[in-house]
Amino acid sequence: MKAVVIGASSGLGRCIGVGFAQRGAEVALLARRHDMLVEAAREAGSGALAIRCDVTDEASCRGAIDEAAAGLGGIDALVYATGIGPLARIEDLDADTWRRAFDTNVVGASVATAAALPHLQASRGAAAYLSSVSAGLTPPWPGLAAYLVSKAALDRMVEAWRTEHPEVGFTRVTVGDCVGGDGESMTQFANDWDSDLAIEVGPIWMQRNLMNGGFIEVDELVTLVHDVVSHGASVAIPHVAITPRAPFPAPSPSPATESLEVQS
Repeated sequence: MKAVVIGASSGLGRCIGVGFAQRGAEVALLARRHDMLVEAAREAGSGALAIRCDVTDEASCRGAIDEAAAGLGGIDALVYATGIGPLARIEDLDADTWRRAFDTNVVGASVATAAALPHLQASRGAAAYLSSVSAGLTPPWPGLAAYLVSKAALDRMVEAWRTEHPEVGFTRVTVGDCVGGDGESMTQFANDWDSDLAIEVGPIWMQRNLMNGGFIEVDELVTLVHDVVSHGASVAIPHVAITPRAPFPAPSPSPATESLEVQS
């Protein structure tokens, strides 16, 4: 499988790109931060391509997809893992922040898809887009309006692509809480958040059961996305979701155990 992963310099995108390579795929890793991409490509192994791509710049995005297709000799799968989630009260979101969220989370996804479309049509391939439980599976999360609204728009965009191009497999992948991997593979979603506001809204998310304290193992996410796109257009997979179970409470010690603990 010849796969292009966008947003592969860090976080979940990096985990997916490296994970695909470890599962035997030929990969092109795309993102803005080329130095981090080079490191990710080295981790992925021989033959992985590192290509700079700014999804908010149409010429950069289209050029990167063309370079990836040329380097791989075609495209069987496209994974759009890029996403930003500014944390702010909705009344404090200015127009530039809204535009940046939509340009990154929605417009860039469509531009990249349009660029990859001829290659996906030729291979009868598939495309997957990382979405969020906040886009529709849960009530809105206070403080994440720009993120959840743009991800809801992404969901509809994927459906629009599927409607107009049924010859390609288009899947939205709804993802719950996942911290990613180690080092640069750890999600950087919250790196730029205002810490005071995060401390304020975090307990609200927990009280409203928007978070349950559990986290998805990133390898499970990688396996799911790999399985989705490896089917190409031969199997219709419009939507999959992966969410964490709430942590199981620790069992209470038995009286015998308690007695032994006291004796020791």
